Amino acid sequence: MIYQSFAAVYDRLMDSSLYEQWRDYTLQTLQAKHRVLELACGTGDLAILLKQAGLEVVGLDLSAEMLSIAAEKASEAAVELPLLQGDMLALDDIGTFEAVTCFDDSICYMPDLAHVQQVFEQVYQSLEPEGQFLFDAHSLYQMDELFPGFMYNDKTAETAFMWTSYVGEVPHSIEHDLSFFVWDEKINGYQALNELHYERTYAISDYVAALKAVGFKDVTVSADFGQEAVQADSVRWFFSAVK
Repeated sequence: MIYQSFAAVYDRLMDSSLYEQWRDYTLQTLQAKHRVLELACGTGDLAILLKQAGLEVVGLDLSAEMLSIAAEKASEAAVELPLLQGDMLALDDIGTFEAVTCFDDSICYMPDLAHVQQVFEQVYQSLEPEGQFLFDAHSLYQMDELFPGFMYNDKTAETAFMWTSYVGEVPHSIEHDLSFFVWDEKINGYQALNELHYERTYAISDYVAALKAVGFKDVTVSADFGQEAVQADSVRWFFSAVK
């Protein structure tokens, strides 16, 4: 399952400054909303920052390993952070919130636009009236021009990590081949692990149409964490919509 073996390596490799930018975008964009559900919360960095900024935050993620790390981080930060293991495609029985966020291009892991719209439907049902939904997605430029052929390597005494991206089989998609080697004292050697991640994006008009189809209004789109208007070479789009 995605991110099952990758959780600890992902946490170490992630650029921590990005979480601060997602926090700032959220605080600047939310319209006096305080009770927030963070979808795909991962290892909890953003949820903790939002909690420290005064919001009431609940984190939800599919990966138990990610949530385990998030719980440890929340404890170290002396932050009370409710964490739920669940699927953003099925948000029944978790209550309603004033706002829902879904960042770090997590929506791009949906296999097709129908699943994207299903997430939007679930979010809509989880929001209170006038509740706000914030999410980001890879741009077409990022997916079609920057990702193909991308390679990244990282090595420490305990782990070695290789990331290679290939063009996907469907339009505006990419396959990330993640291979890493973790030192295992039990076998006195490295344990080889591999995960293949699939991401897909769509035109802005498709995302907007899917949002409006489930009832969202006041949809706005920006780039650069809400600081710039969308350009042809924007790498990540930011969406805000109101129930």
